[in-house]
Amino acid sequence: MTNYIFELKMKVRDYECDLQGIVNNANYQHYIEHTRHEFLLAHGISFAQLHEQGTDAVVARLNMQFKTPLRSGDEFVSKLYLKKEGLRYIFMQDIFRLPDMRVVVKAQVDTVCLINGRLADSPQLNEAFGPFFQS
Repeated sequence: MTNYIFELKMKVRDYECDLQGIVNNANYQHYIEHTRHEFLLAHGISFAQLHEQGTDAVVARLNMQFKTPLRSGDEFVSKLYLKKEGLRYIFMQDIFRLPDMRVVVKAQVDTVCLINGRLADSPQLNEAFGPFFQS
């Protein structure tokens, strides 16, 4: 069983769908990115403030598996848990359609931090998220 540490409910908007009537694949990246940013905010960390302080968390690698399409008006929940490997913060993110909880997307997002332009470990993120790191 996966131990998710954060979840965010959302709803598909008409303009996110393609001619086939399903969510365009690129929009799933928006959903999971929005979830990560809301996760940061829920723990008192502003992505914009990190940047102003010289720390840029950037995506180094992204892998997405598309399982079930979402359609206009569908409600869904985006969930995540977090791992740490070396300098990488690895967000394991899954999207489930509501109310049936059918898997829509499974994603792994590897992020790293650039501190003042140099690849480095972030003491601030390690302190904030250390208790959440799963192996």
